[in-house]
Amino acid sequence: MGSITGGNGMMRGFFRGWFDFRSPISKTSKIVLMVTAWAIFLLAWQYYPRPESMVRLVPTATDVASTIKELFAEEYFMDDIIASVKRIGISFGIAVLIALPLGIAMGAFPAVEGFFNPIVSPMRYLPAPSFIPLLLALLGTGDNQKIALLVIGVVWFLISLLMEDAKRVPKELVEASMTLGASKFKAVKSVIIPSAAPHFVDTMRQLLAVSWTYLVIAEIVASTDGIGAVMMRARRVVGMDTIMACILMIGILGFVSDCLIRGLRWLIFPYLRHGK
Repeated sequence: MGSITGGNGMMRGFFRGWFDFRSPISKTSKIVLMVTAWAIFLLAWQYYPRPESMVRLVPTATDVASTIKELFAEEYFMDDIIASVKRIGISFGIAVLIALPLGIAMGAFPAVEGFFNPIVSPMRYLPAPSFIPLLLALLGTGDNQKIALLVIGVVWFLISLLMEDAKRVPKELVEASMTLGASKFKAVKSVIIPSAAPHFVDTMRQLLAVSWTYLVIAEIVASTDGIGAVMMRARRVVGMDTIMACILMIGILGFVSDCLIRGLRWLIFPYLRHGK
């Protein structure tokens, strides 16, 4: 009887806080929830009943896993992955080089925001794929066109969000530094940038995920390599298993890049390791 009572107590302790409003849960609970969610998803994907006519169009999880293995073993899939990662890396680097200084300046000085924001803000609502005909005419079908499309897809949002991150720095800190003799440039360099840096990294991590969502759009037009090009070749022969394998690979690459930035944040800002 005592063991049963003890077992019930352990179960109650395990589930404690799961449905409390904004209450943290234990790492064990997080792992259990994560594994359970993925198990349900994979089991549903594998065993959900499919009509005979849909078997080829909706491959099972094991079929897709086998296709991924074949892609790596028999074809030049790794070269395609490297090409896609290179495009994402270059384009996102260019977007950051444009957005970071501009976002900081707009967040620090209202006059800079007043000049650039009327252009930046409306551009966020223009769909990046609509620029494809223009980019093809100006840059041709090579990598420059694809990289430019990926830059356009994230740079406007990145500028706006980095500007808001810079604005989150308390004005009192800036005024205190200037009272102590700091110039405006020194205040930006020594107060705004260090204070907002963790938020900058978080914003870049979130926008990098958006960049991955534009990858296929960038690579389906006159492309001979990259994950998007593999998907387009598979579409011609209704290779749904290959298409789903590529979709899954993009998700994995995106998750890995997210983890890398999280790790970078953990290394750069040790004082935040007990926080987010």
